[in-house]
Amino acid sequence: MIDDRPFIKWEVMNNFLIDAFKGYGVPKEDAVIIADVLLESDRRGIESHGCNRFKPIYLDRIKNKIQNPITNIEVIKETMTTAVLDAHDGMGMVASYKAMQMAIEKAKKYGLAMITVRNSTHYGIAGYWSSMASKEGLIGITGTNARPSIAPTFSVENKLGTNPLTFSMPTDEEFDFCFDAATSITQRGKIEFYARNNIPTPKGTVISENGEPLTDSNQILKDLTLGKAALAPLGGIGEELGGYKGYGFASVVEILSTALSSAAFLSGVVDVDKDGKNIRIPLGHFFIVINPENFIGLKEFKKTTGDILRELRNAKKAPGCERIYTAGEKEYLTWLERKDKGVPISLEVQKEIILIRNELNLDYKFDFE
Repeated sequence: MIDDRPFIKWEVMNNFLIDAFKGYGVPKEDAVIIADVLLESDRRGIESHGCNRFKPIYLDRIKNKIQNPITNIEVIKETMTTAVLDAHDGMGMVASYKAMQMAIEKAKKYGLAMITVRNSTHYGIAGYWSSMASKEGLIGITGTNARPSIAPTFSVENKLGTNPLTFSMPTDEEFDFCFDAATSITQRGKIEFYARNNIPTPKGTVISENGEPLTDSNQILKDLTLGKAALAPLGGIGEELGGYKGYGFASVVEILSTALSSAAFLSGVVDVDKDGKNIRIPLGHFFIVINPENFIGLKEFKKTTGDILRELRNAKKAPGCERIYTAGEKEYLTWLERKDKGVPISLEVQKEIILIRNELNLDYKFDFE
């Protein structure tokens, strides 16, 4: 399918995002981190978490004073291989960068490390953080809880967040193994993307409070906030297709994201109060890093991992299927296709870019104007 959306060069969009966040009070060194996380989403083709969200999820929350532009990170407890951080409602990406850096340093020295964070905010694509480790020749694992949106099996009430459980591992190939997925069939960010582009949500991924399937993306977003709709966990509704497995994985992420850091959980992670007013969303994250050198050695680990992936891709193909992929491959191919073009920008995001530019009086002229 041909993408006929206009593209903005990576450097231009990066500079614009940095200036936009600076204009909203974020320190430059933090704005650099945030911009890179957002653009990494678009590099990988995960547009639900890229520039599509820079205004509504981050700038608007800063403007509405439900998220702090300056991130004051407090170390609550620390050992040689662990730590608990408090982000004090600052920028989730900034707190996560600090946490993963700590985990990497500890794992390089001691072989294993785990850092947890509380009172944080949305941290972007989970794969960014696990990939920080794999780029250093380490195994990275991360997860975060989120606003309630998944219904437990046999329920229609949104209790669990989309709670990604994400792994990155170095290989001897051109791209690392990176499995980054929500524990629901779809996630709120993708539904936001559907809504902004007038695309219906696939049937069977969202249920109403009466247990009926919903497809109107704009209405789903409203109903999720009001507690009148819920996402189905991986596997779907009920037990027949294994929905209890997605429910279980989401529960694991909820526990690891909160019980090791005293973070808010389940119905304690809401974005509106009883009067419908937007409030702070206190999230918890966890970051685990494993050093292959403390086991079999990095070189052998990378080769074995690569051999596993190659054998999987060489499996007998189903009729009509031309190619088998492994996790991280499609994202790598998307980057190869986009690296010389830039970031594809939808009409809605174009409007937001112009709005923020004019509001902050930034000196930018874009090709789509």
